[in-house]
Amino acid sequence: MKLAYQYKLLPTHEQRCRMERWLDMLRHQYNYLLADRFDWYEMNRCHINACPLVCSIAEPREQPEYYGQKRSLVALKAEREWYQDIHADVLQDMVKRVDLAFSRFIKGDSSGKRSGKPRFKGKNRYRTFAYQRVKPACILGNRIELPKLLKIKFIQHRPVPDGFTIKRAIVTFKSDGWYVTLTLLDVSVPDNPAIDIEPTEANSIGVDVGLEYFAACSDGTMVKPPKFYRQSEEKLAKLQSKREHRKKGSTAYRKLNHRIAKLHQKIARGRKQWHFELAGELVDRAEVIFVENLKVSNLAKRNQPKQDKEGKFLPNGQSAKSGLNKSFADAGIAGFLNEILPYKAARAGRLVVKVNPAGTSQHCAMCLNKVPKELSDRWHDCACGASMPRDLNSGILIKKVGLGVRLTQKRESGNSRRRSPRCTS
Repeated sequence: MKLAYQYKLLPTHEQRCRMERWLDMLRHQYNYLLADRFDWYEMNRCHINACPLVCSIAEPREQPEYYGQKRSLVALKAEREWYQDIHADVLQDMVKRVDLAFSRFIKGDSSGKRSGKPRFKGKNRYRTFAYQRVKPACILGNRIELPKLLKIKFIQHRPVPDGFTIKRAIVTFKSDGWYVTLTLLDVSVPDNPAIDIEPTEANSIGVDVGLEYFAACSDGTMVKPPKFYRQSEEKLAKLQSKREHRKKGSTAYRKLNHRIAKLHQKIARGRKQWHFELAGELVDRAEVIFVENLKVSNLAKRNQPKQDKEGKFLPNGQSAKSGLNKSFADAGIAGFLNEILPYKAARAGRLVVKVNPAGTSQHCAMCLNKVPKELSDRWHDCACGASMPRDLNSGILIKKVGLGVRLTQKRESGNSRRRSPRCTS
């Protein structure tokens, strides 16, 4: 099992200057190696019989690849002696980052999804370097020993768990200082332990995640989102407005940039902390947690443009949708459902089950009849007598769907309209 613990470093002035110099040198070499790959790709990406006769034919050379660029580090240290100050593992990790960024652009990841074209790193855009190997006993009291950086004081707010070995260290520069992330490994604990829990009415809970109520549980609990970004939006706008009146590159401009970055960091940390606390409460409440299998990126897409017969663009509601998209980003629904909640559940031996979200907001949780509602309708009223908030109705229905209730819809013969669904369990 792998864990990642992050601690704040308290380096001396000399150590800070050395790490900043490392980042700058690594950034320059990263850009050079990436440019070398782009140069070869532009000259050799098409076959010789497909090239136009008017183009200049480049001299054939070996394609830049991971191991070839790693071997070039020997010549780099000989030509530029100041690169000898950087640890070998840190330099090799930089080459690996170049290979990973370019490979995802050309071939895609394991699922075939390609990333965008890698960008060259500008100043302050390269903020991390990694040691692929560190001593298992690198923590000595309140100091951590990193190769060539010697002992650095750090805040050990939690100890390394028994049985885990330190395998890797990543040093990151953030807006409020330096941090180290330690990768811990315990081979005796499986990465994905099998959790065999049979969902029942008593040991399960359904959770509907939204914007009005971040979590509406089937047991009646309703949790409103704190809206960390919305609370700081006015302060953030004032800082950004002040920055626009400063000369770009000046000391005042850089200081305001730093204040804006620290405010963004505070917002993100508050949101993440609240997500972990809420996930802990849900895990303590039930052994099986049913949630919707949402793809939040689809919910936050831009509206399609509308045109009349003459080709003139018409209002498409994107102005209102932009505020909704900002609320989606502020809530952090995707990170909570896909990362934090499954992580907390796995650590506690609980089970998170994703169910099909189709129909969970358009049916009654009591009689299972269809009750059409618009997005603006926030209250559920049914002919069977059920009356409750819309999100609470969805939470109850999510639990029923997770326990086996199916919502089926059949079309009328010869008609494209949908008939009221027949719900079977």
